[in-house]
Amino acid sequence: MTRTHAEWQAAAAALTFDGRPVIDGVRRAAASGRTIEKTNPATGEVLSQIHDCGPEEVDAAVAAARTAYESGAWSRAGAGFRRERLLELARLIEARADDFALYDSLDMGKPVRESSTVDAPGSAALYRFYAEAIEKTEDLIPVTPPGSTALVTREALGVVAVIVAWNYPLEIATWKLAPALAAGNAVVVKPPVEASHSALLLAELAVEAGIPAGILNVVPGRGSVVGKALALHEDVDMLAFTGSTEVAKQLQQYAGQSNMKRLALEAGGKSSNLIFADCDDLKLAAEKAAFGSFYNQGEVCSANSRIFVERSVSEEFLRLYAEAAAAYAPGDPLDPASGIGSLVSEAHADTVWATIENARRDGRIVAGGTRPEINGSRAFIEPTIVTDVPVDHEVHTREIFGPVAVVTPFDTEEEAIAHANGTPYGLAASLWTGSLARAHRVSSRLVAGTVSVNTVDALGFTTPFGGFKQSGFGRDLSVHALENYTDFKTTWMQWG
Repeated sequence: MTRTHAEWQAAAAALTFDGRPVIDGVRRAAASGRTIEKTNPATGEVLSQIHDCGPEEVDAAVAAARTAYESGAWSRAGAGFRRERLLELARLIEARADDFALYDSLDMGKPVRESSTVDAPGSAALYRFYAEAIEKTEDLIPVTPPGSTALVTREALGVVAVIVAWNYPLEIATWKLAPALAAGNAVVVKPPVEASHSALLLAELAVEAGIPAGILNVVPGRGSVVGKALALHEDVDMLAFTGSTEVAKQLQQYAGQSNMKRLALEAGGKSSNLIFADCDDLKLAAEKAAFGSFYNQGEVCSANSRIFVERSVSEEFLRLYAEAAAAYAPGDPLDPASGIGSLVSEAHADTVWATIENARRDGRIVAGGTRPEINGSRAFIEPTIVTDVPVDHEVHTREIFGPVAVVTPFDTEEEAIAHANGTPYGLAASLWTGSLARAHRVSSRLVAGTVSVNTVDALGFTTPFGGFKQSGFGRDLSVHALENYTDFKTTWMQWG
């Protein structure tokens, strides 16, 4: 049952916050005694004090993870045991779904309507997916010469570090944790300092679910301290990351400087959406374009923020797109009627607003272009549509991570493909056409990890998600994500 605005406000007022790390199954204070004040970006209200952890907490968490892994209480307990414990964790997430939803909404400004109906239940369902996958993965017995048998098994890597982005705090953590845990690893998570509370609650529930202490540890703190310490740590076997391309490149250097730990990096994006004149439903394409560019305040790595429209329908599309954008008007994140919430901080909103001002100077604002003050906060920005700017303008080239999209006409299919691929990123792309031949022809040439045809930003539990080029490597979701956290071992037996 969906709560009303007043009910969400009352639930938020009753929520408790604890910013201490969870190491070896228990809460403990950071040794430094320092904390980071966490405010609600939608109101400016202080929520809690996040403990400002450092290398001491990282060392303790990695040591706890190593001990737990080597004990075999999780890694060698058997697929059935891990399956049941992850299913119980999924049940506990569902039981606390409203708390998870509120933590993410209050921490980073997303509408609680979305975090309660998509993020929290989706995370529970993904733990179930990987719990069930544990007993459905198969090892191999390849062909070998007579008198020998070779077993090829997938083995857990050991201690996995996870660094999580703030735009989907619970969901992105789950994308990494569920397959890493299913494979038998022990994990240390560095949640985003902007949104740490859902990961900290998750670590407590893991112990309640019967997952051995030390298997899931959460160390909050600054990326330049905690993230760097994990990336350089000699006893971390693998690191999974979602965040900016700039940080992903730094993590590659840290891995090389330390123990050559394995990496799975889901980095930045600047995804395109191609609208051809033979699209069957231009109104639907415009509505989906608004979803693809403005959902979650545009703070989505795969947001379709570069929209290229065949010139003969470009003006009609712009009109329909502007109308569809009105459904994403910003408002109080705890109000189910709000189209979008606040950006993650006023400081981040400042950078997005600077881009809008540059676009206003250099082009034309078709819709939006305002920065309302709501609940005393300046972290809100109206969905903004820009046009009449060159393709080398920053609104085309830079990952803005806000509710800003640019529309540009094209004349030929070749031109559209060139525009779409004219970026260092390769995370996602969309195209709209009524021609099956064009759908196959264009999608085969788009350099993107996911190409959505006649929809936007399509993903599911069964399909891998990740990018090419500077959008990173490795895949989240699907059974293929297990490959990030395991590797092959060959056991050759000579008996003849």
